[in-house]
Order: sequence, then structure tokens, then C-alpha cells
Amino acid sequence: MSEISTKPYLLRAIYEWCTDSGYTPYLAVKVDAATTVPMEYVRKGEIILNISYGATSGLKMDNDAIHFRARFNGVSRELYIPVQNVLAIYANENGQGMAFEVNMTAADMAPAPEEAAAPSLSAVPATGTEAPVETAAAPDGDDEPPKKGGRPTLTRIK
Repeated sequence: MSEISTKPYLLRAIYEWCTDSGYTPYLAVKVDAATTVPMEYVRKGEIILNISYGATSGLKMDNDAIHFRARFNGVSRELYIPVQNVLAIYANENGQGMAFEVNMTAADMAPAPEEAAAPSLSAVPATGTEAPVETAAAPDGDDEPPKKGGRPTLTRIK
């Protein structure tokens, strides 16, 4: 019988302690291919997430993954974090919590690409009758999250 990890149990315990104490629980996560988070907020391969009741919807902390919905810049996003990728859970107000060593992430444990071939996209040859397609500009490499502006405005076009 394989050994069951204590990490998911400790994560749930620290989360519960934070909420019972009136603190805001934050999660530090190592981002890899197995992690689904908004990539525009990832810094140096890591992301810090507020996982409080008010910041998440449908938070579920299983033994293998943490998944929930959260809003980023007003847009609701589905997040999936393998427990193996969690670096720390702590109270934002005082920094108390627990850090974990991440030796092997979930993507490291995934089968090799030749074992699990993912579908790929290929170009369709043009017949010559279509209008030219303009390609989207590549991101400028700016790692800063989008800036919050003032109130949204409606521009009327006649």
C-alpha cells in the first residue's frame, strides 16, 4: 500500500485555521503545464492566490488538487492547482502558515508526450478565394498584470 501524503490534510487545516481566525488564506503555487491559472499573473514560474471564501467560488480542496473559480480583472476563471505544486499556504495578515518543498511537480509526473499524444493544429491550405487573414500581434513580453482603469465608459458610435 502506498503512503498517503499529509500535504492535502495540512493545506485544509491551515485554510480552516485562517478562516476561523478571521485571516485571509493565500496560496503560493509553482506553475507548470498541469496547473490552470491566469498566466498573465504568473511571476518567475509562481503565482500567489487569495483563496478566501469571498475571493473564490466552489473551492474544493481534494487530496490530489485544489480547484475553484475566481475573478481576475472582473472576468471569472476556472483554476486547477495540483497539490504537489503548492509551495505555501499562509495568512496574508501576519504571514503565519506553512511552506512546502516542491521537488516534483504534477507536470513532471505526467506521462511523456509520446505516451499521451495531444491533438495538434495544422494549417489548412488556402484556395485563393478567401480574404487575407491578419495574424494577431505577439505579446510584448510585458509581465505586468493589466492596470485597473477608472470607471468603464460607453462610447456611442453613430
